[in-house]
Amino acid sequence: MKLILENESDTLKLGAAISNAMQEVEYEKMEIHLSGNLGAGKTTLVRGILQGFDWDDLVTSPSYTLCEEYEIKNKLFLHIDLYRINSIEDIEVLNLDRATTKQKIIFIEWPENLLEKRDTDLIINLFHDNQRRQVSLETRNAEMSSNIKVYYESI
Repeated sequence: MKLILENESDTLKLGAAISNAMQEVEYEKMEIHLSGNLGAGKTTLVRGILQGFDWDDLVTSPSYTLCEEYEIKNKLFLHIDLYRINSIEDIEVLNLDRATTKQKIIFIEWPENLLEKRDTDLIINLFHDNQRRQVSLETRNAEMSSNIKVYYESI
């Protein structure tokens, strides 16, 4: 699926659509990869998704902390930024595959810096297009893809 996002509001709207679609799918763990250059809207999109799960606090870029964690009801969200990652040890310290009793959703910005292949449920690419953003989404679940489109168009 490809979309043009005119502004931050459209990016948050897409986040809400993704959040709604995620809530329609049964999963124990979900991993979402976000690619795009600096300032393309990756963290804004994550904020929109978290707001769709009723998060009403700040969502900050994990550029310096490498990992921001959010607990919402029975879910653990890990928001990872691999922009400055240089070695497998840097990734291992994040303990992405840790056991939890909560549903786990992992957002990985700059997944091209992963040094090992990981299963991905949703791949999002954001690109600058003058003042707008071009977005492409790929899912392993056709129903989820369809739901994202339906929710996005209905908001």
